[in-house]
Amino acid sequence: MKEVMAFIRMNKVNQTKEALNTAGFPSVTCRKVLGRGKKKVEYSVALLPESHQEAAKEAPILAETISEEHRLIPKRFLTLVVRDDEVERAIDAIMAVNSTGNPGDGKIFILPIAEAYRVRTGETGEEAI
Repeated sequence: MKEVMAFIRMNKVNQTKEALNTAGFPSVTCRKVLGRGKKKVEYSVALLPESHQEAAKEAPILAETISEEHRLIPKRFLTLVVRDDEVERAIDAIMAVNSTGNPGDGKIFILPIAEAYRVRTGETGEEAI
C-alpha cells in the first residue's frame, strides 16, 4: 500500500476529485494548507490592497516589504491510500487535471504504508482500504 500526497492549486480541487473518482479512487482527504516552493514569487503593485497601491508606487522598497517576498501561498493538500499497483493510475489522474506547465502546479509525493486498519470491522491490510 502507498499513500499518495498531492499539493495542488485551490481552483483544481473539484476537477481533481472528479478525476480521481472516475479513475476508481473515491476516498480522498483534502485540507487547506499554506506553503511555497523554492522559486521566488513575483507580485505586482496591482495585486496589493488598494490602500497600499499608491504608497507602493512611490516607494518600491515598501512594495517589496508589503508583498512579502516569501509569502505563503494557499494550496490544497490531498491524500489517499492506494494499492501498490494503483499508484501510477492515481498519479496520472492528478497530473492530467493539474498540469498547466506553469510554476505552482503542485507536487506529488508517494510514501509506503506499513499497515491499515478499518476501525468499524477490524479488517486489516488492503481489505481495510
